[in-house]
Amino acid sequence: MGQALYRKYRSKSLDEIVGQEHITTTLKKALEADRLSHAYLFTGPRGVGKTSIARILAHEINGLPYTDDSNHLDIIEIDAASNRRIDEIRDLRDKVYIAPAQAKYKVYIIDEVHMLTKEAFNALLKTLEEPPAHVIFILATTEVHKLPATIISRTQRYVFRPVEHDKVTQHLRSIADQEKIAVSDEALALIAQHGEGSFRDSISLLDQAGNYGQEVTLDIIRDMLGVVPSEAVTELIGHISAGEALPAVAALTALTERGYPPAQLAAQIGAQLRADYLAGQTTLPPAVVLDLLASLVEVPASADPERLLEIRLLAAIPAQAMPVAPRPKQTQVATPAISTPVSPPPKPKPVTAPAKPAAEPAVEDEPVAHGGDTFDINAWPQVLEAARQQYNTLYSILKSAQPIIEDNQLRLCVKFPFHQKRLNEAKNRQIIGDVIKSATGLSVSFECIVAPKEEKPAPEPESAPEPVPADPLSAVNDIFGGGEVLK
Repeated sequence: MGQALYRKYRSKSLDEIVGQEHITTTLKKALEADRLSHAYLFTGPRGVGKTSIARILAHEINGLPYTDDSNHLDIIEIDAASNRRIDEIRDLRDKVYIAPAQAKYKVYIIDEVHMLTKEAFNALLKTLEEPPAHVIFILATTEVHKLPATIISRTQRYVFRPVEHDKVTQHLRSIADQEKIAVSDEALALIAQHGEGSFRDSISLLDQAGNYGQEVTLDIIRDMLGVVPSEAVTELIGHISAGEALPAVAALTALTERGYPPAQLAAQIGAQLRADYLAGQTTLPPAVVLDLLASLVEVPASADPERLLEIRLLAAIPAQAMPVAPRPKQTQVATPAISTPVSPPPKPKPVTAPAKPAAEPAVEDEPVAHGGDTFDINAWPQVLEAARQQYNTLYSILKSAQPIIEDNQLRLCVKFPFHQKRLNEAKNRQIIGDVIKSATGLSVSFECIVAPKEEKPAPEPESAPEPVPADPLSAVNDIFGGGEVLK
């Protein structure tokens, strides 16, 4: 069985460490001056050299040669994830007072130290604060925020950084040449980018790519990592910027059907949007871009990331650009035939505004003014059409209302108090105002009133049957504001 490349090319001395010069330089000078601390804390992301430097430092302190197979009695490595209980730490605390077997110092390397329990930390605290002169602790963790402040304050802390992209690429090229792996520079750059500053992750990806047995190209790495082609991401963002909802959904569906993970899609869309925003090349409003970038971060953690990604992208498209499905024509419900002739119901009298003196012009023909804006009563059909396209239920109520102008004020005269209550709701008043503004460009104030009740016609003779309305559902729609009757 072959050895993994990240183990084969693990650094063997501080001089071989790449990307952490701010740490290796300090440690080398401390070794030269024999200014050693009793406890070190190495923090930073995974795969950047924390454990490697801890092992090298432990051997350098004792003047011992270090190889990947080095195993010394006085250099003890403890995995805190597997030995996190108080019993293991008590055992360690008892053994630290035993003198080193051969070396000058007994060095304890505790990896992933944040996994220790609270009780284990308390047991370690006193020993860490005042260890025997022959003991040195080296703690390593990727989640320093989980460590108690009392532990951190008793150590020398060294913060590891993600390795720079160019340095990772150069290191990968050196390994590829030694291993005779034919790989393009573009493919190495993508591997380094996907490794996110981790040498171990990047070298593992190169090791995997070397199994193809042919020249490793950019397309091969894209397929291996599930990376979406940049052209497809640019096309998808273009549909969103142009307000093309249906093409955007079709492009997103095509990518997911090809097996690209929604989390990867969200990450690449976010990266491209961020680059376009910083370069001033996006046509979307800045607020929309920032909201979309923030919402894309939530996609990987979602229970249904594919559906959430689609919703987030559609939410970024302006409402006026969204397609509106054509409404089917209204159909009348057939009324059962009745043998006895039925007289049609009396037509309701139109509701009109109170009469004005003869000297004044007709109120209905006056435009209403508010804040310098004027509203023409003849524009009401355009207002209804704008409401129909976006607010079906509210449109049905507005359709039954009669707009009038009285005392230079727009009033919507409805038949039922229920309608008046609905239209006077704060949310609906805002919607109506927005609809009027979108249809006419004007900000108009209005009020909703109930039309005076009409006088009931004289009752029919007892022998005459009651009239049956031609459309039984129309009365229900008038009262409750229902939508159109569908086939």
